[in-house]
Amino acid sequence: MQNSTAALALLDQINAQPDPQTKLLPTSLSATSKVHHCSRVQIEAGSLSRSSPATKYTLACSEKQFGLQGRSKSKCALTMGAVLTSNANEVAPNSLVGEGKIGVLLLNLGGPETLDDVQPFLFNLFADPDIIRLPRLFRFLQKPLAQFISIARAPKSKEGYASIGGGSPLRQITDAQAEELRKALCSKNVPANVYVGMRYWHPFTEEAIAQIKIDGITKLVVLPLYPQFSISTSGSSLRLLESIFRDDEYLVNMQHTVIPSWYQREGYVTAMANLIEKELLKFGRSEEVMIFFSAHGVPLAYVEEAGDPYKAEMEECVDLIMEELEKRNIKNPYTLAYQSRVGPVEWLKPYTDDTIIELGQKGVKSILAVPISFVSEHIETLEEIDVEYKELALKSGIQEWGRVPALGCEPTFISDLADAVIESLPYVGAMAVSNLEARQSLVPLGSVEELLAAYDSQRMELPPPVTVWEWGWTKSAETWNGRAAMLAVFVLLVLEVTTGEGFLHQWGVLPLFR
Repeated sequence: MQNSTAALALLDQINAQPDPQTKLLPTSLSATSKVHHCSRVQIEAGSLSRSSPATKYTLACSEKQFGLQGRSKSKCALTMGAVLTSNANEVAPNSLVGEGKIGVLLLNLGGPETLDDVQPFLFNLFADPDIIRLPRLFRFLQKPLAQFISIARAPKSKEGYASIGGGSPLRQITDAQAEELRKALCSKNVPANVYVGMRYWHPFTEEAIAQIKIDGITKLVVLPLYPQFSISTSGSSLRLLESIFRDDEYLVNMQHTVIPSWYQREGYVTAMANLIEKELLKFGRSEEVMIFFSAHGVPLAYVEEAGDPYKAEMEECVDLIMEELEKRNIKNPYTLAYQSRVGPVEWLKPYTDDTIIELGQKGVKSILAVPISFVSEHIETLEEIDVEYKELALKSGIQEWGRVPALGCEPTFISDLADAVIESLPYVGAMAVSNLEARQSLVPLGSVEELLAAYDSQRMELPPPVTVWEWGWTKSAETWNGRAAMLAVFVLLVLEVTTGEGFLHQWGVLPLFR
């Protein structure tokens, strides 16, 4: 299958047989359709204050007629483990742009910009049911629990943010990525407005959507800035987006599509390999350096019970990068571990801190840390990896420690994101493939609900994140039955102590207090 040819064929088929029940692509893609060529750029960057509705990037372009002759083909590998290549800039751009106004929505986590923002940011994080999952019976405790945890964790988190300058640089970096993506799209003759929507801090997704409506966007490409899909990252952001779309008439009628993950794209793999190769040269004996891929962890139950593809995509991603390095005759040993676990539940293993200690005990002397699940510098790279894990490594006998920077605005990476957006445009609003068997760089789904259903096989309806209670002798049922029993025992003990009455007092286990 070849990306551009298949996309254009799908477009022709859809427009030839319109269905009034389906949001279709514009039918005005004639041989003389207009395309906007950027002649000058006008940036309207929203203020970084909290009152700003959203960070917006706009551009002014001249109009020019452009024919559809010479449609070229781009290659797309569809087998598991294959790097997906792109020649999106060879596709006739006017066949993609049409008469609509294109918007790209970048989704990211967000981060506190000042120390005063830390506690409310943590509250927003832990109030998300995709982060802390409670059974339906106790769902009303979500916000009180989030308030308690955020207050308890705020002092230590403030120390971490203070050590990296008093706040997270995530927003500034994401804004810069949005601007570079806008420029890259413009250079490829696809004018677009690029928006930033954060999940847990400003500019919130709701703020970005409000600006999208003000700007009159008619075609929207949703691009989570997470290379690998997880229910707790991309899934959470897309679930929120779906709920916003569901309740808004303008958004319901706006054509859109989603790029759920893009870790297997050639540009991303190449950019990561370039950074690793550059950092290896800084070591004395580079061939002996252990390449240490450290990814953000997720609870094990997400993978085993909810069907989260994160672990499989992460492992495939590492394999693809190492295959690229081997082509360059770089055959270093490597490993993958998971960081940033929180709470008493079991997370994906091996854990980063445990693995560092084990490597030191095995005599490894040089480590190059690679933050594989992050495309921007933030607290988990600047403080957790650069400070905490480095100190642990040195204490464990590691003599040399290096770290690959996050991708940020690396040109190869940004250009490939632009190609991913361009490749997605023929699918905007089209109901097409709704499964992941082919592992395309773009899963051309017509709605976020379909996308979530494809990734989260256990959940049958929205908005509940996943099925957390199952009848029968299952791991899920066993876990929640045990928690319910412990809660019941706790309640009985409280009643015994406060009232002085109950079975334990009658049996003489507890003394009577009068």
